[in-house]
Amino acid sequence: MIAPATDVLAPLPVAVPLLVGTLLLLVGKVLPGRLPDALAILAALAVVTIDARLAAHTTGGPLVYWMGHWQPRGEVTLGIGLVINEAEAILAAFMALLFAATFIFAWGYFEDIRALFHVLMLIFLAAMQGFCLTHDLFNLFVWFEVMSVTAFALTAYRLEADPLEGALNFTVTNTIGSFLILGGIALAYSLAGLLDFGALARSLAQHADDPVAVGAFCMIAAGLLIKGAAIPFHFWLADAHAVAPSPVSVIFSGAMVPLALFGLGKIYWDVFETVPPVQLLMRTLVLGLGVTTAIVGGVACLRQRHLKRLLAFSTISHGGILLIGLALPGPVSLAGVLAYFIGHGLVKGALFMVAGVLLATAGGIDELWLRGRGRPVWPAGVAMAVAGSLLGGAPLGLMDSGSRLIGAAAGARGEDWILIAVVLGTACTGGAVLRGAGRIFLGLGEIAGEEARGPSEDESEKPARPLWLMMLPVIVLLIIAIGAGLPHADETMLGAAARFLAWDRIASIGPIGPATAAAVPAPSHPFVPWLTLGLAILIAAHELGHAWLPRSWSRTSRRVLSGPVFTAIDRAHDGVVGDYVVWILIGLALFSVSSAAALHAG
Repeated sequence: MIAPATDVLAPLPVAVPLLVGTLLLLVGKVLPGRLPDALAILAALAVVTIDARLAAHTTGGPLVYWMGHWQPRGEVTLGIGLVINEAEAILAAFMALLFAATFIFAWGYFEDIRALFHVLMLIFLAAMQGFCLTHDLFNLFVWFEVMSVTAFALTAYRLEADPLEGALNFTVTNTIGSFLILGGIALAYSLAGLLDFGALARSLAQHADDPVAVGAFCMIAAGLLIKGAAIPFHFWLADAHAVAPSPVSVIFSGAMVPLALFGLGKIYWDVFETVPPVQLLMRTLVLGLGVTTAIVGGVACLRQRHLKRLLAFSTISHGGILLIGLALPGPVSLAGVLAYFIGHGLVKGALFMVAGVLLATAGGIDELWLRGRGRPVWPAGVAMAVAGSLLGGAPLGLMDSGSRLIGAAAGARGEDWILIAVVLGTACTGGAVLRGAGRIFLGLGEIAGEEARGPSEDESEKPARPLWLMMLPVIVLLIIAIGAGLPHADETMLGAAARFLAWDRIASIGPIGPATAAAVPAPSHPFVPWLTLGLAILIAAHELGHAWLPRSWSRTSRRVLSGPVFTAIDRAHDGVVGDYVVWILIGLALFSVSSAAALHAG
């Protein structure tokens, strides 16, 4: 049973931001000065505190809270439950922290729409909390749709051509994902007649080889992969990031996209894990999509000069690494996913804030146009270099902990080849960010005529905001990303992962038995982080040092980079939403063929 104090706290991560958002919607226009900013920050910090308290209460097992006290009666489950595990509470607390940092960064940014920005963001926060904690499949869908609606409004609020185009691509593709998830929910409901995770898991355990169960998983998984921007469903992300305000991009990349991927793991572990063909799909198709996403996203990231698009493609690549971790079984890989999720969100949030600093102070976002123009805001350059090193595999911090644990899980299965994708994706994204830092803040990499071939877009964000205020959350996020990656972080994540996987989801009554966390595995390849970081630095140096390289080498490298594979990647991202829908159909075809093969193998 839940302790009375915890029983009161359980719904508050969702209720607090909704209540504060409602208050700001009613009276925000008449509140003086920066009071809406302050209330939004306090609301986010309150959610952090509540989630941390809930995480502390779940070390002995999950907390189950039934909304309105509609508890199950025998085999009938009509109410909507919140099941709070330590792992999900930790992720929920991290996301609330990211929102608090974003509110600080956006202090004074949205003067034209006043508290409406805070209202939308608080609804966004409430939806993410509900998505993390819910134990009902349709409720999970509803919370993600609330996220999608608020994300569309935050992307297109300026009602200009470029934001509307990016928001339209986002809306069309994600709406297709929503229909797929809804169709999958309908198939699952046809088997169980209920939508509670526990009831569904019990029913699917009795229909383990039913094609309807496999079809339900495929539709839900495809919808979540669209929202999680996995290849070939990823095309909307760069378009939306390029036009969204920087504070919104922080949440998109740092929380929303990884949360969709974690949602795939959530419905697999809580609902579909007892279905053997689905297990095979996770070990084959999802793993393959993760490897492809990590590599292609990293290569595409290197070819960007628009900083926000560059960071968007790095999110796609790192999402592939998360998918790899989700596809590998066991607490070690899940612990790696948890650490990587949080580390990536902290670092990527800081980088999008640095992009916002450049937009506010230099009036541009094009890497080539910004060459040397970042010197007046050199603290942002230091932060960008540190963040780029963390993205590039520096052997410290939570991202390193996550990649090491995922690598250890792959090595334990004899699948060390997976490390190639992790290394390539990490090195390419880190190299791209380090290249940008060297070019923008040190003035390196000058090549005559580059600006003429690709003029900078006319973009800017609200100027005259204090640099120290914009840099404060950047520094805090990076300190947490580095300082939290101490040895005890591995143990914390492993313990949370073990307790998460030890819960009896079929019975929905609590832990199967004492959950003993696996020992922190020794790195099977301790040189990999250094190799990855060295490769990232080498990539950045190569990109910036064309003027000092032999002409024959420069011509050869440019010929390779303009080859058919790289050209095809560029042309595929053409901004045409109809083409993006075709790629979604290709992805669905992959799921169809793979699910048929999995059923046949079973």
